[in-house]
Amino acid sequence: MAEPERFSRCLFGTDGVRDVANWGLMTPEMALRLGRSYVLFLIERGVSRPTIALGRDTRRSGPMIESALASGLLSAGADVVSLGVIPTPGVSYAVRQTACDGGAVVSASHNPFEYNGIKFLGRDGCKLGDEDEAQIEEYLADVVFDEWRPTGSSVGTIIHRPEILRSYTDWVRKTCCLEVDPGLSLIVDCANGAASRAAGMILGSCFENPRIIADSPEMYNINDGCGVVHLDHLSSKVLEGGCRIGMALDGDADRVLFVDSKGRAIDGDIMLWVLGRWLAGEGRLGTGVVATVMSNQALEEHLGKEGIKVTRCPVGDRYVLEAMRSTDSRLGGEQSGHIIASDFYSTGDGLCSALLFLSACSRLGEDVDTLVDRFGRYPQILRNFHCIDKENFLNRPGVENAIEKASRELGPSGRVLVRPSGTEPLVRVLVEAKDNATLGAVSESLFIAIKNAGKLNPDETKREVNA
Repeated sequence: MAEPERFSRCLFGTDGVRDVANWGLMTPEMALRLGRSYVLFLIERGVSRPTIALGRDTRRSGPMIESALASGLLSAGADVVSLGVIPTPGVSYAVRQTACDGGAVVSASHNPFEYNGIKFLGRDGCKLGDEDEAQIEEYLADVVFDEWRPTGSSVGTIIHRPEILRSYTDWVRKTCCLEVDPGLSLIVDCANGAASRAAGMILGSCFENPRIIADSPEMYNINDGCGVVHLDHLSSKVLEGGCRIGMALDGDADRVLFVDSKGRAIDGDIMLWVLGRWLAGEGRLGTGVVATVMSNQALEEHLGKEGIKVTRCPVGDRYVLEAMRSTDSRLGGEQSGHIIASDFYSTGDGLCSALLFLSACSRLGEDVDTLVDRFGRYPQILRNFHCIDKENFLNRPGVENAIEKASRELGPSGRVLVRPSGTEPLVRVLVEAKDNATLGAVSESLFIAIKNAGKLNPDETKREVNA
């Protein structure tokens, strides 16, 4: 049977509110109202005058959305600690270090520069849960919302704290640069994003001559042919430069991926495999590793041989953290490169994850160039289906039967995963099998059956991993 992913609500997706900037859900008017709603949410939970840490990434619309969001926060009586351009985990750090009541980030993460988004953090620096975000949505339509108008000294103020970026980078280096080879030949792709300054500040103190690329943001080039969503850019640079390893961040630097000296991707599953074994040996793993439903079955196979349990959760680093807390696990992450090692940091942080992974490889004596071959992931095929009514995808006549049939044919060594996109009118159908022949036969018949039964149009994009 397919593993259905939880569906997003109308406003908040799996990573905040996101849309094309100045259009749809991401207008200045909406940003202002979201700011006011978030403050009301905090006040009604006993915070008399909230202080909110606010940061953004490098895209052109950032100042526009940031100004509107700040105006909404101030209008509702909150004080704002303005951090400027800073990685999302840097905002999380600022919330904790300055004892703020919450945080807000203006970023669309890995999306193209024309997009933007807003995500809110709690007092612990972590992303809010579903119930809290649902409450913020409800305040938008509450009559009290528009009547909440502090005046005089009750209106909020802005405190500019750009120096927190330096404090954050010092903390990352001291916390996670444990045992790396300072002479390691390393290329770092900053995606022209929020870590364009921070990466050089951190890695320049951990390594002798790191090569930093895509670190010249120009408001429109964030994620443009670079970063984790364009890993081929980094691969080509590694191969051209004869480097030992490359790492790529996304636009807000909360996730990271690597490539080995042969230009092959080292994804979050391989990172969890390495980190899980190292932390288990150090007695710092807890009950096991948390991975999302997207993680390859090879991860469970390899960690199982080490006696390490893998717990699955929905896609989204906040769901990873929820599952880690509920199972007392101290390591969790996503195939896409969101990694949380709670003994060191409590939210997705690409720079922390990168340093910890390299430290783990060093302490385990890992040959990075053998990781991809030794991991031997199960081949996968992912097909996207355009579907406006995502919630009823499985209820379309014939669709569920087609998925059940494919699952039976795959047996215990394969699976079908059905997951709606959190930001687009798409449903993603992933097929995974232990061998390519089975994968090809089952997936082809399944995709045709879904298209015919559901009268859906598959996207032309098709992703094959190790197939």
